[in-house]
Amino acid sequence: MTSRQAPPSGQRASDRSAERPDRSPERAPDGRTLRSQRTRSAIVDANMALMMEGNLRPTAAQVAERADVSLRTLWSHFPDLESLFAATGEKTLQVQYAHHSVIPADQALEDRVRAFCRQRATMLESIAGASRAAQLRLPFSEQLRRNRRRHNERLRTDIGQTFAPEIALAGGAADELVSALLVACTWPAWMGARDDLHLSVEEATRVMERTVMAILKDVRATAGQADQGGQDSE
Repeated sequence: MTSRQAPPSGQRASDRSAERPDRSPERAPDGRTLRSQRTRSAIVDANMALMMEGNLRPTAAQVAERADVSLRTLWSHFPDLESLFAATGEKTLQVQYAHHSVIPADQALEDRVRAFCRQRATMLESIAGASRAAQLRLPFSEQLRRNRRRHNERLRTDIGQTFAPEIALAGGAADELVSALLVACTWPAWMGARDDLHLSVEEATRVMERTVMAILKDVRATAGQADQGGQDSE
């Protein structure tokens, strides 16, 4: 048997153990944890499905029935509606951004506006039922208002990436420009076009394109006038 090599002088046992790679395998979730996760997901999916089918105020009993669980099980996973709204909010973001891609800022303005608005229309329609349901309960639910703020902040980021050149041109009015674009592209505007004006998806998309294009062309025109004025004064 080969004798074990002595450690270098002055090296502590704790130092030697720290050098050894940790070969302990990661513990996989046990069966009970996996079942709990599946049950929780089933409840969220059931709530989402009911809203997407047009049930704008699904009851706990209806959600439990669709998820094939008891009411007691539902409440054990979600002690109140706010916690269910929070989990459903995460689900709506996943659905909405499942096929999202950033529209490059170096494309022509007309191409960016068209691509951005058509992608945005698809995203809004993909969660339309859940958004209609949330709109009804929005004044009474802090969690739904938090969900809405998260959606708006994500959209703010998208706008900042795609329309960065125009936002830079706006200078001190950049925040106002982004707010104008947010108003044109968020759910309330889409709901107004689809539900109040009864526009088709294609018609509502063209309205969004026209609005966004008008806002951005105004920024370019204003910036051009400012440049011309500066040249004239020299």
